Amino acid sequence: MKGTKITSAFFGSVKVLFVLLLLVVPFLLTADRAFAQDPFTGNPVAKIARELSPAVVNIDVETMVTRSVHPFADDPFFRQFFGEEQRRFSRTVPMKGRGSGFIVSKDGHIITNNHVIDGADKITVTFSDGRTFEAKVLGKDPTFDLAVIKIDGADLPFLELGDSDATEVGEWVVAIGNPFGLEHTVTVGVVSAKNRSIHAGNVNFDGFLQTDAAINPGNSGGPLLNLEGKVVGINTAIVPFAQGIGFAVPVNMAKQVMDDLIEFGRVKRAWLGVYIQPLTKEFAEAYGVKEENGAVVSDVLRDSPAEKAGLQRGDVILEVDGSGVKNHQEFVMKIRQKLAGDKVTLTLIRQKKNIKVDIPLGEMPGNEKQAASRTGGSKMLTSIGLEAGEMTDDIRKQNNLRKDEGVLITAVEDGSMAQRAGIRENDVLLEVNGVRLSGLSDLDKADVKGNSVVLLIMRDSRSFFVSIRTGQ
Repeated sequence: MKGTKITSAFFGSVKVLFVLLLLVVPFLLTADRAFAQDPFTGNPVAKIARELSPAVVNIDVETMVTRSVHPFADDPFFRQFFGEEQRRFSRTVPMKGRGSGFIVSKDGHIITNNHVIDGADKITVTFSDGRTFEAKVLGKDPTFDLAVIKIDGADLPFLELGDSDATEVGEWVVAIGNPFGLEHTVTVGVVSAKNRSIHAGNVNFDGFLQTDAAINPGNSGGPLLNLEGKVVGINTAIVPFAQGIGFAVPVNMAKQVMDDLIEFGRVKRAWLGVYIQPLTKEFAEAYGVKEENGAVVSDVLRDSPAEKAGLQRGDVILEVDGSGVKNHQEFVMKIRQKLAGDKVTLTLIRQKKNIKVDIPLGEMPGNEKQAASRTGGSKMLTSIGLEAGEMTDDIRKQNNLRKDEGVLITAVEDGSMAQRAGIRENDVLLEVNGVRLSGLSDLDKADVKGNSVVLLIMRDSRSFFVSIRTGQ
């Protein structure tokens, strides 16, 4: 009798399993034809690796740097005594680096990360078949960590750019690159999240794709592909000591800046001319704002597109072109994705009333007079995203400074070179390229021509130098 029960139970389980298989197998066959294929002969990842890897290149860079060989060069105590002496004991040596990139046109335009080629004196591109080319930089954009380089070629293999906005969380993606110098390594994962904000060094990046496809040092600049073989992102960053977390620039961002980099060598980035801060619960209550999402205008720059359109301090921005703004970071990202000349419609709350404002965006000020109204007229400070004002007695006391020392950093433009270099509001600027500052009038003397500027900054009574590369 026991045997009969066991046999009945067994066959009952088999029936249930058979029914489940009938339900699941058709789903597997129709859900994704690519994955339903024989894993050894029809694997879409293998096909992508085989057919598209020729358009992915290794990028070797060489940068000449000056290294001190003085025995006490790294000792802060002896450095103050042997400053000039150390220069005679220095030599120029090549520093090498490696990254990845991919071809986007048959005549040799290549997309990579800005940090891969930034400051390089020599760039060598190597194909999977061993061919090598010398490359030149056409343009770079630190804001999105993108760069376009060019090699002389014809009928080269290239990748098709997809639509990162249509990419879904959970979608399979393939990363191809050159991690740790291991040529053309392929990794697979899914899109873990979209619109991620990350902080790398002193740089903030917004709107990135997050993936668990392995992205390692050397993968930077390589493509992130969907299973159709189209580029949806540019691999750009990893979180140290974390597993399964990598980031990529959405390809739609790259599309927006690539043409400008090729034509002008820089991005004609849109400029609104406002400073933004989070919409806090306290602010919302004080201003009678019921919405939980949005961004608060904390300041409007003189002669900016925002001022001309009538934006005011205290305006709460809810939408950009009909798309909701979750927070101040998302608002900044939406404006960053625009180009000079674009028009935006902002939906905002002012004095408890909803209004819409149409604003033609200007071009982000470089060396123009725009936004210089609070920088003592310094074109150099404006170009790197700083505004300066006269020192206050409180700041002087906090930093033990004399009355004739330094100027106060009153604002740091979001996404600017200065912000990426780690400069903060209320820092004290003591020197610019060796020129001491005793007031705003000294800034004109400090305006410099060239590709870099060195600032002496004081913060919390401690001074340190900040180097900013301003040109190619």
